[in-house]
Parts: sequence; C-alpha cells; structure tokens
Amino acid sequence: MLYQIERYNMSTIKAVLRQKPNKDGTLPLCLRITKDRKTSFIHLGYALKPGDWDSRAQRVKRSFPNHVRLNNFLIKKLSEATDSTLELETNKAHVNAKLVKNKIKPSSGQTFFAQADAYLEKLKQAGKYNQYTSDKPRVKHFKEFIGHDIAFQDITPVMLERFKAYIKSTRNLSERSAVNAIVMVRSVFSHAIKDNMIDAKYYPFGKGKMKIKFPDSVKVGLSSEEVKKLEDVALPDPTHNHARNLWLTSFYFAGMRVSDVFRLRWSDLQNDRLHYSMGKNNKGGSLKIPAKALAILEQYKQFRENKDDLIFPDLKGCDFDNAFKTQRTIAFRTSATDKCLRLHVAPEAGIDKKLTMHIARHTFGNISGDKIPIQMLQKLYRHSSITTTIGYQQNFIHKDADDALEAVLNLS
Repeated sequence: MLYQIERYNMSTIKAVLRQKPNKDGTLPLCLRITKDRKTSFIHLGYALKPGDWDSRAQRVKRSFPNHVRLNNFLIKKLSEATDSTLELETNKAHVNAKLVKNKIKPSSGQTFFAQADAYLEKLKQAGKYNQYTSDKPRVKHFKEFIGHDIAFQDITPVMLERFKAYIKSTRNLSERSAVNAIVMVRSVFSHAIKDNMIDAKYYPFGKGKMKIKFPDSVKVGLSSEEVKKLEDVALPDPTHNHARNLWLTSFYFAGMRVSDVFRLRWSDLQNDRLHYSMGKNNKGGSLKIPAKALAILEQYKQFRENKDDLIFPDLKGCDFDNAFKTQRTIAFRTSATDKCLRLHVAPEAGIDKKLTMHIARHTFGNISGDKIPIQMLQKLYRHSSITTTIGYQQNFIHKDADDALEAVLNLS
C-alpha cells in the first residue's frame, strides 16, 4: 500500500486521480498536496480510467497495462516528495501548499524536454548543422519512449537501458544508433548542468552509473590497386570527373575531411605547400603538395577569380558568416558527391567497394598500415590525442594477426 505524509500542522501528500477528465474520459494522475486546508496538485504525466485506480490503496489496479511499472513510479515520486517536504518544513518557519509544490516539482524550464529544446537551439546558433539534425530525431524518440515531459532526477540508468533497448527493438536501429541516442541524453544533461538549471548530483552517467561504450566499427579502405584504377579511369562526364577529383584530393592530403576539401582556397597554397586549419578541431599545419594533387588543381585554375577564391566550386555563393547554413550546404554537397561516386565513378573504375568521400580517409589509413610511425600519423590526421590515432589505425593493421594465423595453419 502506498503511503502519505500526514502529521500535526504538516503537509499531506497523496496520490489521486484529479476529477477533471481529459477529452478521452481519462483522469490525470497527480500528487495532491494539502497544507492548512489549502490544496495544490502536481500532474505526473499519466492519465487513467476511473476503473483502473484504487483510491483507497493509492495504487493502479492490475487491469492497467504496465501497472507494476507505474506503481513503482508512484512509490518513487511519493518518497521524493516526502523527503523534499520534510527538508522544506524543517528549514522554513512558514510553509504553504504552493511552496511545497514548487519544492517538489521543478519549473517547466528545468524539465528534460524544455532543456532539450534549449540544447538544440544552442546547436543551431553555433552552426552545428550535422549534430543538430542528428540529435533532433533522437530527442523525438526519447519523447515517444517516455510519453510525457520528465524531471531530470527521474531519468535513471535503468530507464536509459530500457530506452536503449527500445531504440534497437521498436525503432529497429543499430547498436551504434542506440548508443548515439544515449549520448544525446548525456549532452542535454551536460548542457543543463553547465547552465545551472539542474544539480550535477542527478547526472546518471559515470562510475557506478550508466557507462557509454561505442561498438567497434568496421573501417574498410581501398587498396593501392583500387586507387590506381580510380586515378586511371577515363571519366568524360565533368560531374563524375569532379567527384573523382574531390576524392583523390582528400586522399592525397592524408585523408583530408570533405568539409575541408570544399573550403580550400587558392590562398592556402604557398611555396608548393598547402596551409590550412582543420574545421573539426581548428588544428593547423601544412603539407607539401604532391605532384598528383597539383595536376588536379591545374584543372580548376581557369575558374579562379582572385587569390582568395575557393578552389572547388561546390561552396561558391555560400554565406560563410552563417555557420549553420554553411554546414547544411556542405552536407548536401557531400551527399550529392557520395551518390555520384557510388553510382557512377566506382562502377566505371571497376571498384566493387562502397565509395564515399569518407572512404578516402580510411584508404589513407589502410595503405599507410604500420609503415608510418604513429606520431607522424597523428600529425597527418591532426588528431588532438595520439590515443585517437592508435585506435583509428588499429582498424588497418592486420600483419600480426595474419602472421599468427598463417603460423598456426602451416603447422598442419
């Protein structure tokens, strides 16, 4: 049986159905706070048919789906309300029902989805188009899973594990997609804590709580022979040739990210070297321009208008003062280039592997293998941490494993 607080001259808190029906005839499930004969209600985000509620025992009947889960939720909310009310009435001489309600229930701006909206808006203002468009549907999935707004303190590791299972089963998404959804929740928590909207003690991640572990991903790059095919194939269609040029430029500059390829300007080329800062982490540096890259750049010199002009035309006319629109344009152009590589360039070059701009980075890693010192690879990749480089390059170093397998097989 659920309990209530009821002491001399103190607040009374009970779980009740409020007798103001919704349009579908259900009644809102609430905590009713009574103090000095005055009452306030806290809506818990659920509604029941009158026949599914045992008012005497203050619990949901077995006739309601998930009655066990909802009853456990009620016990938890009443326990939290008890603690909050006792703390308030111990420290304040004058307490009323409204004050108790405000202590128990966070303001609307402090609830998860209110802060999720603020987090998404901050991403948009920062121009982070890719993260914004990725996290927006993840927030929607979490809202569908919860069914109502929720206080941060009610989001527990157990609930997040159930959400992760929901993403994989009900939404039919991959393990990595499920982990990314949990990362979104963590990002909203971090945003709310940083803005002093919630107490860090409610953070459900870390030691003894929920741990986030990304599944291993398979990274496959082209072989040297396949790169040669790509270099040699005749591509009379200018669009196909341009897509090939973008891919090879990325590869020739140590797997330069496509966003940085699109942003290259003629002024970045000085004394036979390319000077640029990587957009992802602003790490700067320079590389000698390989002869093969120079041959590609020569194809675009006729379109050069001034020294600060973009080398490639994909972002010409883009408003670079608007970071969000710029990232959106980059995403659209990357998608179009990947489609051209996949549907036209790869078949014409006789390449069976899935060909995208990002595969150029994997290809550099695959061909470099263990031939280049890891410290030099970190510099070429412009990773902030050598640990990142080691983890990345492990995808492409197979010699030890291959030799071990061959040694065993040669014993037979």
